[in-house]
Amino acid sequence: MSAKGSAEQYRAAGVDLPSAERTKDRIARAVGTTRTRASLGTIGAFGGMIRLPAGLADPVLVLSTDGVGTKVLVAHMAGRYDTVGEDLVNHCVNDILVHGARPLAFLDYLAGSGLPEDATVAVVEGVARACQRHAMPLAGGETAQMPDLYRPGHFDLAGTIVGVVEAEQAIHGDRIQPGEVLLGYASGGLHTNGYTLARRIMFRDMKLDLDSRLDQTGQTVAESLLAVHRSYYDAVSPSIDRVHGLAHITGGGIAGNLIRLLPEGCRAIVDPGTWDIPPLFQFLQDGGRVSTDEMRAVFNLGVGLVAVLPVNEVDTAQAAARRAEIDTWVMGEVRAGERAVDYAD
Repeated sequence: MSAKGSAEQYRAAGVDLPSAERTKDRIARAVGTTRTRASLGTIGAFGGMIRLPAGLADPVLVLSTDGVGTKVLVAHMAGRYDTVGEDLVNHCVNDILVHGARPLAFLDYLAGSGLPEDATVAVVEGVARACQRHAMPLAGGETAQMPDLYRPGHFDLAGTIVGVVEAEQAIHGDRIQPGEVLLGYASGGLHTNGYTLARRIMFRDMKLDLDSRLDQTGQTVAESLLAVHRSYYDAVSPSIDRVHGLAHITGGGIAGNLIRLLPEGCRAIVDPGTWDIPPLFQFLQDGGRVSTDEMRAVFNLGVGLVAVLPVNEVDTAQAAARRAEIDTWVMGEVRAGERAVDYAD
């Protein structure tokens, strides 16, 4: 059978090879915008190559893989694909930032069925934009068409980040002591967690559509749900040597993530009266009749990151966050006691 005949059979099965090649060419241009002096090898090679930064005495690689969950379904519904790639990168940057690491390289994985060329390219261009903002090469990735696994037009998005930190500067939470405080960093919305519940409340229970305007937020449903997951790198890295622990508030909420860095003998007390929960979360709680306990377990409630640090280091950390235009506030403290996270209701 000729190559043309083979391509026709594959197209009939649901995979358009000529379209895939055009998409790869366009993606390669986006990838090229992220290359730095650390980049080695060629775009489109089987593996991505990155030099380790010079001058590190005992470098430790910090790696993380994550996705953006069912937020991709909102992107699909809205026909807006230019932000979920940024969500992905920023989420992964935060996951290594909490260990004190700086980004070195990123790889993305986009799988779906019948996703238009422009949509696929828009997703990867969003990844590339966020990589550029963090001076991090998009070192490689995979774009897969799997029509027997995904419904037409649907896709999933995941990524892997590689970062580096000096071994002696890595943050593990082991330096946290009773008497230190919790510093909250404002989220930009739902970020990338809780979308299964949020979509159920808005679209099934409340019968809203993407263009419905929420008086509480002044935004449409689409604008509220597609708000980009914030990166805290610029807000935290200038003062990261003052911090004893960092928690990225993702699935599991504040308590579920803060507990991961507490050492034995330390009990974190979160005071929910220290910040105003953004209106979007109150709207979801009221619209879905969700208990406060469940809201705390599912959503970030306006807190995207929590730092644990000595009281005398708070001013320095807050000054760095202000320069990055991110609000912060002291939201609790660490006390001696059984390892746990409690709310001071």
